[in-house]
Amino acid sequence: MMECKKALTEADGNFEKAIEILRERGLATAAKKASRVAAEGMVYADYCPKCKVGVVIEVNAETDFVANGDGFKALAAEIAEIVAEQNPADVDALLALKKDGKTVEEKVQELFLAVRENIKVRRFARYEGKVVSYVHAGGKIGVLVNFDTALDADNAEFVQMGKNIAMQIAAMNPAYLDEASVPAEVLEKEKEILIAQMKEDPKMANKPEAVLGKIVDGKIGKYYKENCLIDQQFVMDGEITVGKYVENTAKALGSDIKIVSFVRFEKGEGIEKRVDDFAAEVAGMVK
Repeated sequence: MMECKKALTEADGNFEKAIEILRERGLATAAKKASRVAAEGMVYADYCPKCKVGVVIEVNAETDFVANGDGFKALAAEIAEIVAEQNPADVDALLALKKDGKTVEEKVQELFLAVRENIKVRRFARYEGKVVSYVHAGGKIGVLVNFDTALDADNAEFVQMGKNIAMQIAAMNPAYLDEASVPAEVLEKEKEILIAQMKEDPKMANKPEAVLGKIVDGKIGKYYKENCLIDQQFVMDGEITVGKYVENTAKALGSDIKIVSFVRFEKGEGIEKRVDDFAAEVAGMVK
């Protein structure tokens, strides 16, 4: 209220000029706060069966308090809708897109003026076709899974299967879809590490190279089971793999089903979070 009063005084009572002054001050404050770490926020994912587009997006804020607010959640949902409708190439292109006469960047700035926290649209992914979305723990993890099937995108049994696979991805975090998706250089590096480990083991060090090679092949098989979605043990039925679960569902529904791709976003992953030493901060204030 005091800021509004000051702006009105400065503008000689002109409301439009006062709003302009407040926005300019807000932009200046935003620039100052842009370097502050925004590692909280939420991951939002949704799918539109009518337009056949699925979107997952991460929007970050500085605190959970802001991220749990209705305004922040509404902004994330609106930006996801813009991604679905206008298909931007990247985040910079997304920020420049307009809806209802305002760019995404302006919408983000408006929320900043309300909450006074650094807000960042960090990343998004967009799939077209038969897609299932899943959000875990209120926005901690978001998953999209893209399928190739003749089944309707809103088929209840298909959607349930897709949700189960998305939950598998959220829980087990596979790095690849299947064995063919693992890059050759990743496999070679894994084999090098395994051979080095065995040579350090006295029980293995004197074994012939051919024997070591077979042991490595066996361990690579385990690597696939841990890191490839199709080969992972299905968390809801430990007797089968995810691939077998999809196959069984396809047979029951009378249509082929293939997982084409998937994406998993976890809120704040890869962002170095600030660690506050409150004791030191208070001690400094006392001094």
